[in-house]
Amino acid sequence: MDLTYSPEHQAFRQEVLDFLDAHRDAAPKGRGAAQRPSPEAVAWQKLLIEHGYAARTIPKEYGGFGAAPDILKSRIIGEAFTGARIPPGLQNQGISMLVPTLLELGTEDQKRQWIGPTIRGEVVWCQGYSEPGSGSDLASLQTRATEDGDDFVINGQKIWTSTAREADMIFCLVRTEPDKAKHDGISYLIFSMSTPGIEVRPLVTMTGRAEFNETFFTDVRVPKTQIVGKRGQGWFVANATLKHERGMLGDPGQLESGFHALVELMRTETAGGAAIMDDPVLRDRLVRLQAEIAAMKFNGLRVLSASANGGEAGLARLVVKLQACELAHQISALGIDALGELGVLYDGAPHLRDHGAWQQNYMFQLGLIIGGGTAQIQKNIIAERGLGMAREPKLAAEGAR
Repeated sequence: MDLTYSPEHQAFRQEVLDFLDAHRDAAPKGRGAAQRPSPEAVAWQKLLIEHGYAARTIPKEYGGFGAAPDILKSRIIGEAFTGARIPPGLQNQGISMLVPTLLELGTEDQKRQWIGPTIRGEVVWCQGYSEPGSGSDLASLQTRATEDGDDFVINGQKIWTSTAREADMIFCLVRTEPDKAKHDGISYLIFSMSTPGIEVRPLVTMTGRAEFNETFFTDVRVPKTQIVGKRGQGWFVANATLKHERGMLGDPGQLESGFHALVELMRTETAGGAAIMDDPVLRDRLVRLQAEIAAMKFNGLRVLSASANGGEAGLARLVVKLQACELAHQISALGIDALGELGVLYDGAPHLRDHGAWQQNYMFQLGLIIGGGTAQIQKNIIAERGLGMAREPKLAAEGAR
């Protein structure tokens, strides 16, 4: 892969930097979060789309900028925003997971109806995948949709539904053919969260906050037309979405932003009259993280290159989620250690640093090592699909001899 910047790319880089200099005051504070975006974040997203710094390769007829894929320009945009410590636009389940799924597998009507409002932040989505008994073994899901005229009637429960309280819409896996094998007979539906029969209950996690929810469906009626892909082939559609979810969780820009914050922390915090950065043990950990983040960035370019050339990234894509979630947690862990006794403080403490972000991120990112596919499951996938190793043996059924 040739990463040398041509005169065209050098000019483009300067264009991006000039944009950031001219508009940095319009950027909202923090990154585009998963919950309902603020008016400032929506306005920022609109400006980025107009200039091609968000939704860059999404066709204009669906509300995007319509540029041809160019991995170097994508890299230039990411590096410029990260270096300027300016949020790159909205990143949520609708934009990062559903939109690419619709582009790949949705009908023309679905693309025109949903992609534009979603990338502009006007419609917020949540994901209905995991269930209390179907997490890592997602294909065993039991939420059912039975036919009644032109509708499906949905009954069941989902769990860990991020943003369910704020969401307008949900993309949801349901079992439409219960007599089929567990990977078959699943359908992928999209419907409004205001549909009668939906109840959302918040789930408080170890962070002390309710980032997730339980969602209950009781006789929820959804038109049969609101299916993505073919009926009974939702597992295929779901895996397309999961591919994009792992890419979202493995965003190297987020990691690099966290790393920059860590460097600043270690330069400004002191212990015994000396900057934390002067501690050789902690500084060595920082340099190791820097090297791993650099490796992840170049692996991300490998994935982008494969996608742009119509190929499969293979093992390069499979490692992204595992590596990113573990690295994010290690960055927060070093931040906690750098703070020393201040690292054990939490909400309301008078000497709390950065409003408790390091403590909050440490606990939340530990959960992400489990969420979106546990580290153990990810390692099995890498071993079996990426390295061609033998499948993990299954335990004999209870009572078998």
